[in-house]
Amino acid sequence: MKNLLPQLHEGHAPITLHQLFRDALDAYDDWVESEEAPKVYHQGVPVPIAVVFDHMRDCTDILPNNMVSAITERLTKPWNSDSPLDEMTFSTAARVMSVLIRKRELRRTGSDIKAFIRRLERLRSERIDG
Repeated sequence: MKNLLPQLHEGHAPITLHQLFRDALDAYDDWVESEEAPKVYHQGVPVPIAVVFDHMRDCTDILPNNMVSAITERLTKPWNSDSPLDEMTFSTAARVMSVLIRKRELRRTGSDIKAFIRRLERLRSERIDG
């Protein structure tokens, strides 16, 4: 599938990507853990929130303060930056959200993976014993 999201220009994203990023944050907040990851819409096309965050991994634009707090409240360690203004870029936020999505997906599908691994190990031991 071709990526229909606007490209970054020298690390900067158009405002439509900033808004889509905000929509993806909101969708993450509304995500029911037992369901698949949500999607947001760009020009009428559904886009998984993971794709939005991945797309913004190289964006050097500064994240607005209201989005910074939405990101930092999810962190297990306090946010620290070398910047005197304690600014966070979209890139940093996108990387944080990508990790959070992967963790949530793993929790959601983890039991299936564990069952698969147990079954595989049982089949291996049967081949060795048999």
